[in-house]
Amino acid sequence: MLKITDATYLTSAVSKTQFIHTDKPIIAVSGKSNVGKSSFINMLAGRNKLARVSKEPGRTRMVNYFDFGPFILADLPGYGYARVSQAEKQRWGKLMQDFFADSSNVTHVISLCDVRHPPTQDDKDMIHFLYAGLIPFTVAATKADKVSRMAAKNGARLIANTFACGEDNVIITSSETKQGREEVLARIEHIINLFEENKSEDKTEGEENL
Repeated sequence: MLKITDATYLTSAVSKTQFIHTDKPIIAVSGKSNVGKSSFINMLAGRNKLARVSKEPGRTRMVNYFDFGPFILADLPGYGYARVSQAEKQRWGKLMQDFFADSSNVTHVISLCDVRHPPTQDDKDMIHFLYAGLIPFTVAATKADKVSRMAAKNGARLIANTFACGEDNVIITSSETKQGREEVLARIEHIINLFEENKSEDKTEGEENL
């Protein structure tokens, strides 16, 4: 099982010139404002204050990078918050378009969705964007501690049906109880292994073409 021992903040990017490039896989975390992204990241890290948790939605307005050892985590700006200007929404949208336009910026996306509610139109738009860009993703259904186990299962099933991604691609999580942490880390470990295999194959093909 993947162990996270010393996750640290790296840097923040407000434009594509500041996106980092690394030989590690980059796993992005996306989700609407107030879905619990910062709490989710802190849960993965096993730390309470790695990512800043704010009571005010829409606080993440840049791409924040964290070094998790075997991989880099990119915390993307939350979407769908109504109380920001149209210009700010457009700036966020441009930042995301630039981020996903280059496949070297992201290996996999963990898309967060509140298990208590049906996916919003913004959630659907995000998943459609990932499908269109052929960007691999996993869904984390957050805030499972707020509902019963059966309600969480039903919520995850609704999310899977809405996104047409299969129930095995939706992991039920809670930052409060740490539910789903091991499952998410296991998924990330699988992503890292695939990344390393592909890198080795690319290196071998390059050597054969010399």
